[in-house]
Amino acid sequence: MPTPILMPALSPTMEEGTLSKWLVKEGDEVSSGDVIAEIETDKATMEVEAVDEGRIGKIMVSEGSEGVKVNEPIAVLLEEGETDSDIDEASLNSSGNGSSGGTGDSDAVAKQAAKDENAETTAQVNGAAPDPTPIQNSVSGDRVKASPLAKRMARNEGIDLNRLNGSGPHGRIVKRDIEKALEEGIGKPADKQSPATQVSVAATVPVAGALDERLYPADSYEAIKNDGMRKTIAKRLGQSFNQEVPHFPLNIDCELDELLAFRKDINAMSPEKGADGYYKISVNDLIIKASALALKRVPAANASYTDEAIIRHKHADIGVAVAIDGGLITPIVWKAETKGLVQISEEIKDMAARAKDKKLKPEEYQGGTFSVSNLGMFGIKSFASIVNQPQGAIMSVGAGEQRPVVKDGALDIATMMTVTLTCDHRVVDGAVGAEFLAAFKRFIEQPKTMLL
Repeated sequence: MPTPILMPALSPTMEEGTLSKWLVKEGDEVSSGDVIAEIETDKATMEVEAVDEGRIGKIMVSEGSEGVKVNEPIAVLLEEGETDSDIDEASLNSSGNGSSGGTGDSDAVAKQAAKDENAETTAQVNGAAPDPTPIQNSVSGDRVKASPLAKRMARNEGIDLNRLNGSGPHGRIVKRDIEKALEEGIGKPADKQSPATQVSVAATVPVAGALDERLYPADSYEAIKNDGMRKTIAKRLGQSFNQEVPHFPLNIDCELDELLAFRKDINAMSPEKGADGYYKISVNDLIIKASALALKRVPAANASYTDEAIIRHKHADIGVAVAIDGGLITPIVWKAETKGLVQISEEIKDMAARAKDKKLKPEEYQGGTFSVSNLGMFGIKSFASIVNQPQGAIMSVGAGEQRPVVKDGALDIATMMTVTLTCDHRVVDGAVGAEFLAAFKRFIEQPKTMLL
């Protein structure tokens, strides 16, 4: 019997994803292990491999489809001797867990509705999004059922959905109904309506993501659709800052002159560029190492809050904030306290490069016990980040700059850096945060101690 290919769960917490690209087409022969598609999660794009060999009989979810649930059929694989005539039965009878068998008429209708939706999600690739505003029938007051693509086409063509009969499941208006209306010249009421009526109809179908046109004319801005990453950032940080985590910041200044000299010395010992073992340690690499050692020195800061217990982590797993197109991601240096500077540097460079291409695996950026965000390279003197739950704290690093300082009662010049520790007060108290920053400061200002 034809085998449904299901939307895979690419991480333990994944519930849905975007089918960003098909690498095969209907009729292609595939073998076990062949990469057949790319799936976009909240912050990464993952490759999907075929688990069986056969022929791609039907692609059920088109490229660009968002919100595809885990274990939902996305394609049908035909084995040797099977034909396309078997596909409908296979696709309608496949359940969410990959099993097959009779399901009854209600399930068939639901599956058909899902297929109609998937066939029309190509509009989302062009920036359209499901319209959350229901359209009311101007006569009966009942909701007009129409797919997002049908609504968009009707709006662009000036077609009144009230005047159409839907051919989709439960009378839903779909793409083919709009195309038929255009061919037959029906459903265009613009020349028969008063200006007031036309404004009323338009007002019920706002452009997705649009602002109030009384303040911002539609042609005065460009709406850039939120991808999965931006939605996840907004949701999680909104929860962290506004609802769940009582934040407070702590600031401290660190002198960098010893650290800069230390960095210069160890980089000078690196082999010539191009030779095996060449390295170039950055200030950020040293900050990551110092953070990890400070967390081990003050384990109460390396903790997470739960309703039942305070979780003290055994290792310092440091998330390093990396800016990428459309958002931010924090690849993690696992067990950073056990790694040398060269290994930390190489891991960060590798993960940062793959993060920009959205090629990180979920296990490389999900989790962690502490985060570091460094905006010093942009000239930012100081800032406070939002805690990335369930971590207990995040450290924000500003630019190193020469400042006047007082040493032994005399005015002097030193290279100084301001860092800000944002703490979840439920787990990291003020005294614990201050103790962590004091330990971090000692490692930064006496960098050779990091080698002990």
